Amino acid sequence: QVQLVESGGGLVQAGGSLRLSCAASGRAFSSYAMGWFRQASGTEREFVAAITRGDGFTYYKDSVKGRFTISRDNAKNTLYLQMNSLKPEDTALYYCASRSGSSYYTRSYEYAYWGQGTQVTVSS
Repeated sequence: QVQLVESGGGLVQAGGSLRLSCAASGRAFSSYAMGWFRQASGTEREFVAAITRGDGFTYYKDSVKGRFTISRDNAKNTLYLQMNSLKPEDTALYYCASRSGSSYYTRSYEYAYWGQGTQVTVSS
């Protein structure tokens, strides 16, 4: 069992930055592949970024490439999402998720564990 708690969301103006954190407890964090998803009001949850458990290979949704960076600190059991050059369309509830496995995963149904989410609001 893995417990995930997101933090770092808030209100920011367009062009600004935020860093989201996801603190994990339970089984060994380093053995899990991790991902970030988001869900805007009235829409389905969508993939944002993923990172593998071993070499930390990363993969991104096209619209966030070059602006967002996913990273992990296995010593601190923490996943991060650095978000720069934020746009109003990035406004959403952001979730972190985890699963066992050696690859990266982009579909929500592939993840076993989820946090409660942290709200990001970008004003124009």
